[in-house]
This record gives sequence, structure tokens and C-alpha cells, in this order.
Amino acid sequence: MKYIIFILFTVMTNAAAQLMLKQGMMSMGPISFEGVNPLVRLLQIVFSPWVFLGLCTFVISMASHLYVLSKVELSFAYPFLSLAYVAVAIFAYFVFREDLNGWRIAGIACICVGTILIAQSGRGHEDQTASIRPDKIGTSEIVR
Repeated sequence: MKYIIFILFTVMTNAAAQLMLKQGMMSMGPISFEGVNPLVRLLQIVFSPWVFLGLCTFVISMASHLYVLSKVELSFAYPFLSLAYVAVAIFAYFVFREDLNGWRIAGIACICVGTILIAQSGRGHEDQTASIRPDKIGTSEIVR
């Protein structure tokens, strides 16, 4: 549980990246590859300010996630990424005025309950990648 801050940072940067990508694509308007070199168009998309910032934020999110994976079990850390769906849905409602109907709210509630259950399963587990403590080394492990 001591890595929960890093897990939540990963979730929030992932959600922020999604919102930036959406803003970037909305600012570009409908995408068409008609009459233009597809590679040039792709570069225009990637290097538009919001899209580029979103991609950079994804890199930060992935670096944070890699750190988390070096510290906790994958089966504990990965389900927390579903909270990005929750954050995106809520922020999209306020920022982009997207629909947040009863079905979506019910889905968000299920995701939150599931994440809480997974978080509870992690209580009491030690760091899986901790080094061997000197007091736990047996005499057969000492080579000298």
C-alpha cells in the first residue's frame, strides 16, 4: 500500500494524457488523409501542441507505471489503471460536456468497488522486490 501514491500518479497522468489527446484532436477538426501524403498528415497530428503534450504525458505515465511494476505485483497494480476510466469520464463531463448518464455512473461505481476490493487484497503484503534481509540469510547461503 505504500506505493499507492505512485499508482494514483500513474492513473492521473494517464487520464490527463487522454484529455489532452481529445483536446488536440478536437482542435484539428475532422481528420482526412485525402489529397495529402499520409506521413505528412500523421506528423501534423503528432506534432500539434495538445497531441504532442498528451503523448509526452503518456511517456511520464508509463515511466511511473514501470516504477510501480518494479515494486508491486502486476495483479495488484494493473487493475488500478481502470480508475483512469473513472477520471476521464468525470473530467470529460466537465471539460467537454460529454454525457454522463445513469449507465456510465453505474459502470464507474462498479470500477470503484472493484478497485477498492483489489486495494484491500494488497494490505499486509511486503514489497515483492525487496532485497534479502541479512537476518534472513541462512548459513548455507553464505559463500566464503
